[in-house]
Amino acid sequence: MSEVLDIVKGRDPYQKEFHQAVEEVVTSLEPVMSKHPEYRSQKILERLVEPERVIEFRVPWMDDKNEIHVNRGYRVEMNSALGPYKGGLRFHPSVNLSTLKFLGFEQVFKNALTTLPMGGGKGGSDFDPKGKSDAEVMRFCQNFMAELHRHIGLHTDIPAGDIGVGGREIGYLFGMYKKMRNEFTPILTGKGLNWGGSLIRTEATGYGSVYFAENMLETRNETLEGKTCLVSGSGNVAVFTVEKLIELGAKAVTLSDSSGYIYDEEGIDHEKLEFIKDLKFVRRGRISEYTERYKGTHFTATVSGMGYNPLWDHKADCAFPSATQNEVNGKDALNLLNNGVYVVSEGANMPSTPEAVDIFVENNLLYGPGKAANAGGVSTSGLELTQNSIRLYWTREEVDSKLRNIMKQIHQNCLDTAEAFGQPGNYVVGANIAGFKKVADAMIDQGVV
Repeated sequence: MSEVLDIVKGRDPYQKEFHQAVEEVVTSLEPVMSKHPEYRSQKILERLVEPERVIEFRVPWMDDKNEIHVNRGYRVEMNSALGPYKGGLRFHPSVNLSTLKFLGFEQVFKNALTTLPMGGGKGGSDFDPKGKSDAEVMRFCQNFMAELHRHIGLHTDIPAGDIGVGGREIGYLFGMYKKMRNEFTPILTGKGLNWGGSLIRTEATGYGSVYFAENMLETRNETLEGKTCLVSGSGNVAVFTVEKLIELGAKAVTLSDSSGYIYDEEGIDHEKLEFIKDLKFVRRGRISEYTERYKGTHFTATVSGMGYNPLWDHKADCAFPSATQNEVNGKDALNLLNNGVYVVSEGANMPSTPEAVDIFVENNLLYGPGKAANAGGVSTSGLELTQNSIRLYWTREEVDSKLRNIMKQIHQNCLDTAEAFGQPGNYVVGANIAGFKKVADAMIDQGVV
């Protein structure tokens, strides 16, 4: 295992996020590598940590004042052993090659767990859509797709949305793809409902993380009803996590954005959630406006250099980190533990640092790592592709039922695998080994390619 890590760090010494993702996986794999010497002789790990293809390109675009800007665009096609590359596009100033390689690496195992035939990839740009007009976002998306279209295809690579890439951006990207290729192909998922999208797709990652928590609680003969929950973020994942929690009788008391977080001791109900949806999805406002509308609630501004996030320092039963990577550190994990939290289900990708993960596992929390708990989004992307292929639309109830069943299967697979390798209840080990075995076996079947 250490040899593989040394190779990764030696080749790409500055890609810290990618190092973290690789280390989290490979340190879990010793039991399966010992039982399967063919994985060693076939150099499966060495091949897995190296992307099959990395595409980097410039994206020039013009703002509303006719000033030209230049951003970087990327697509990391990590592994296609199980199917076409599948993974989101992220538009955010923090995007770099290290982040996308980490996300693509995670996506390989996440997609393997879904039971659907999908490989793993990720892409995006350091472009920030926040504060841009629709016309500016459209021009950027069109120029981004003018290059990306050469590298994607229905049987090659099928992107979706991620942070900064919602329905608006997917629409502009798809329109440009259609124009350049002269074909109406479901090359992107997360499309508008009236031109090939799926019901529940927007909600799926948040719903799925709640379903995973529900399944974890069932192992202790408990439900989410009456549980107090901390949720971070205020994008699709966070908002629809709260929506499903309300539906299942739980009480969500926090949400956040880059400016800070709100705390509502009475809980966010349906009416308050509709206000948040309008605030964040329509008006693109700041979460602090919530406290101006609802008295008795509190807003705490983000303060850099604190060493912990006070959002995770409230009495609760469950936590749903749903904002971004590494948002929960060791101090946060201890605060969660000391405040009574015993269920953590990750809606974001790798939101917990290695120190935090160790604390969750060592203290026997019900901890659902992102590659398992947030697999609902890509699972529903797969269901969207299925509907496109058969030229049919499933009802909201049908898609939700299929999503719930997929999350149940992912949970059971993680649970059974952890048990089989002598670490019962360890969802980290279960998810990593189950995903790895499926990809590794397919790679061996397909030869050294």
